[in-house]
Parts: sequence; structure tokens; C-alpha cells
Amino acid sequence: MILNALFNQIGFQHSDISNTPVSFTDRKGSRRAMLAILIPAAGLSRRMNGADKLLELVHGRPILCDVAKRALSTGCQVIIALPATNIARHDALGGLAQNPNLTLVHVQDPALGMSHSLRTLVQACAPSITAAMILPADMPLLSEDDLAKMLAAWHTAPEMIHRATSDDGDHGHPVIFPRSMFQDLCGLQGDRGARSVLKAHASAITYVSLPDNHAILDLDTPEDWADWRSRHV
Repeated sequence: MILNALFNQIGFQHSDISNTPVSFTDRKGSRRAMLAILIPAAGLSRRMNGADKLLELVHGRPILCDVAKRALSTGCQVIIALPATNIARHDALGGLAQNPNLTLVHVQDPALGMSHSLRTLVQACAPSITAAMILPADMPLLSEDDLAKMLAAWHTAPEMIHRATSDDGDHGHPVIFPRSMFQDLCGLQGDRGARSVLKAHASAITYVSLPDNHAILDLDTPEDWADWRSRHV
């Protein structure tokens, strides 16, 4: 498994992902860190002309399901924020909803914006979680290899923020925050996500280059989806 190979290169191991979330240990077997992947999926798809972007198909399944499947492949605890009344998004996850490493949390008022979803997700993290990866649900190119690279980079410096970039250096996602910044994330307001936290802690950011435009391509409009399909289907 690629994830195992990356962590073996830096001298660490992780637990059996089929049963428990990833917990990283040093060579002496002392627990050091545990990360959760947070997927904000409660947005209103306002730019989709009435369609739901997270139900659009990637690899033959809704993109929400595809992103969740890749997140779960890491062995990390995965927490997804969903609108409380959007049954279609719940159904889109299919059998993944039964995975013991997956937790669903409900956002009662998605209209309050991305910050509200991020607060809900961070507040759902157990005390044992020492870092959180923010993984948007509308990015079709992020692969298991990309997530593994982010996790390996984080484990070398777990006290830092780790932010993915394109191969040209454009800033994107995922972003990993240490627990020391959870309070800042819980104080977010509006629909601008975690930009204010990133700005306030710019000196603590380590950048992780991912291939091509994996870290920056998101699909927000019918035109985005049509263009992407013309290139990838």
C-alpha cells in the first residue's frame, strides 16, 4: 500500500486501517499523533442552477462518495458535515456510511456558510485527535497518493500547518491544521472558510506540492463540470 510505503520511508508505522483509525507511533511504540479528515459537504451549491454538485458523478459514483472513499482509504477517522435535511447526500454515501471510521454530523443551517460547517466539524473531533485535514468534497483530482503525501509531510512536522499547492505553487487544498489552532477554527465566521486562520499563522505554513492542478481544481458550476468531463471522460 502506498501509504505504508511513504510512512516506512520516514521510519513510522500506523495501525491496521481495517479496524481502527490511524494512530502514528515512534519506533519505541509511543503514540504521538492522530489525525482526522474533515469533509465539509453542507454547502448549498448556489452556482449549480438548481443541481447538486456533490451528486455529480466521478468514476461512476457521486463525487461526495468518491472523495469520502479516498479519505477512508488512508485509515484516518473521517468526519463529514452534511445538511440536516438533504437526504440525497446521505444516500450518496451508500455503504460507506456503515464504515466504523466514518462519522456524519448535521449542519442545521447551511446558509450560515463554510465557517459554520468547519466549526461543526472541528467540534466533532474527539480529544484524541491532534490534527485535522480539511478536504473539500468537490475536488475530483485529489488521489489516494496525494492524501498519503500530505499525511507523510504532516507526520514529519505535526506542529505545523501543511497546505497543498499545485505543481506551479498555487495554494489549494487539502490543508492540515494542528490541534493548537482548533480554537481559531471554531471562531470562524461567514463563508470564507479558514483563510483568516491561514493569514494569521502564515509563518507556520509548510507547503506540499501535489501533481498538476490536483490541489486547486474544484467544480462549482455546470460549466466547470462540462469542461472537466470533456477532458476526463
